[in-house]
Amino acid sequence: MNTPSQAQVRRAIAEAQTIVVKVGSSSLTEPSGHLDPQRLNALVAAIARVRLMGGRVVLVSSGAIAAGFGTLGFDKRPTDVADQQACAAVGQGLLMSQYEAAFARYGLRVGQILITVSDTIAPQQYRNVRRTLDRLLDLGAVPIINENDSLASNEIRFGDNDRLSALIANIVVADALVLLTDVDALYTAPPSEPGSKRISYVPNVEDALAKVQVGGTGSNVGTGGMVTKMEAARVAAVSGIPAVLTCASNAGPAMMGDPVGTAFAPINDRGSSRRLWIGFASHPQGTLVADSGAAKAVRGGAASLLAAGVVEVKGDFAAGDAVWVDDEQGNHLAKGLVGFDSEEIPQMLGRNTAQLKRFLGEEYAHPLVHRDNLVLV
Repeated sequence: MNTPSQAQVRRAIAEAQTIVVKVGSSSLTEPSGHLDPQRLNALVAAIARVRLMGGRVVLVSSGAIAAGFGTLGFDKRPTDVADQQACAAVGQGLLMSQYEAAFARYGLRVGQILITVSDTIAPQQYRNVRRTLDRLLDLGAVPIINENDSLASNEIRFGDNDRLSALIANIVVADALVLLTDVDALYTAPPSEPGSKRISYVPNVEDALAKVQVGGTGSNVGTGGMVTKMEAARVAAVSGIPAVLTCASNAGPAMMGDPVGTAFAPINDRGSSRRLWIGFASHPQGTLVADSGAAKAVRGGAASLLAAGVVEVKGDFAAGDAVWVDDEQGNHLAKGLVGFDSEEIPQMLGRNTAQLKRFLGEEYAHPLVHRDNLVLV
């Protein structure tokens, strides 16, 4: 697709019918780390304005742990996973009660959805999330989504809701993604450094991730730095969705397409939700190592991964799990959904389709990873 201008991207955001808004913990709390009703109410007012103008908004909100740690007697956000999960369990109800009361002032209802990584990986759960969100929006409610911090572990989680918000934008076929944080824009270096310059427009976020120096703000409330927000913008861009990153006080202007923050252009037309899910939501459970010929074919983007071209299998996984496809130097080439259990694959390695059928049976005469289930990285 042709790269749009900044004006075109801002106009697309202004004209968006469905917007996903992500807000981080530090944008909803006081310096002490406790929930700040004034900040929350200001965000709700901006969202309500869009809703009352006929737009549809999905809010992905952090803040459950921040809302709960004081109630449980902590003087700051805990670092222990079990403590964080306990704080989230208490804080989620407190956070939602604040949102419910704030939106009610505008005659708007809210619906809470707590999501874990597996809800965007397992096909049936993915479809259930989509149906629920679509129905809430059709009924005029504002869905409020948070990662289920009381159940998610540090090993398998989204990353302060940033990546989750981009995946949700794809699930609901959003027209724009607004990422709210505690800095007003992306900069060429940490904003505190001399010579750092604001970047108002990023035509290709993949290039920007490689070139722009980014860093966290030093907040002790949230967990997501600027890198995770740029990665979220990348997920949106790859799926054809424009995005803007700015501070929470700019939420209203950002949704109206005003020149605030940093706008990110989409770099693809609308793509397959399934392929986006494989590429960004799935967590590889193992690795298939391809020989040079198979690696070249995979890089070409139009070939399935056959057993004849695989030299090694790593990890313990089941058919249907996500796996990495690596070359023999250890470089990730692709991510895909494997068609066989890890215990079955060693006997298949190096055999062509005819040999698989002859020696192992018809059920083995299939690619290890079909090209429809393979996404280059």
